[in-house]
Amino acid sequence: MKLDRYILPVGLILAWQLLSSLKILPGYLLPSPVKILAGFRDLLMIGMPPQHLLHDHVRYSLYRVGLGFSMACLVGIPLGVLMGWSSRVRTMISPIIEMIRPIPPLAWIPIAILWFGIGIKSAAFIIFLGAFFPILLNTISGVLSVDNIFLEAARTLNASERDIFFKVLIPGSIPSIFVGMKIGMGIGWMTLVAAEFTGVKEGYGLGYMIMTARDIQRPDEIIAGMLVIGAIGLLINFALGSCESKILRWR
Repeated sequence: MKLDRYILPVGLILAWQLLSSLKILPGYLLPSPVKILAGFRDLLMIGMPPQHLLHDHVRYSLYRVGLGFSMACLVGIPLGVLMGWSSRVRTMISPIIEMIRPIPPLAWIPIAILWFGIGIKSAAFIIFLGAFFPILLNTISGVLSVDNIFLEAARTLNASERDIFFKVLIPGSIPSIFVGMKIGMGIGWMTLVAAEFTGVKEGYGLGYMIMTARDIQRPDEIIAGMLVIGAIGLLINFALGSCESKILRWR
């Protein structure tokens, strides 16, 4: 039944509230669900810092994540297709990719500030690094996973290399590309807090909001902000899944 999926989450929330009401869980470390809802209301009505309302934080964060993620797609997908299509290009570029890939995005923060200063550019760059490699590697994997039988069948039918590329290779790799985009978007949101922690000139952003709430000891607003990030990430993942379903209606 569809209701079964809600039994465990609702049960955990009720247990959490009960333990908080009995003072078993200290409120200064883990606020109760009721207090988190109150913190969420304060973010909506009062803001953190005051007058910096939640919807403005969301808008700025979406812009930064969208910018970094878009750049990762614009660079990662074409490069991944090219590396998957050409073994020569893959041999040339793979050592560089494999050398840079293990470096955590957070390790790039000092150099990002040096290159771009404090603001949108450095934040988008950190998010770009978090999203780029999953998109690139999954695109390469998708191209390489296209069965040679389909390629040979197209050549047998006298298809040109251009037609094979655009009508066989690209459609066959789209599922893997979307997997990379979903993973990349998830990592992009994961790096958001750190990216905005580098500094935001505008004074807005979910990461900035959470760090400000930490500075004034508001764990209810910290967790409320974390839940907002999770909810937005879930919605974006759903949107990417819907786009994938529409594009792959032919399957």
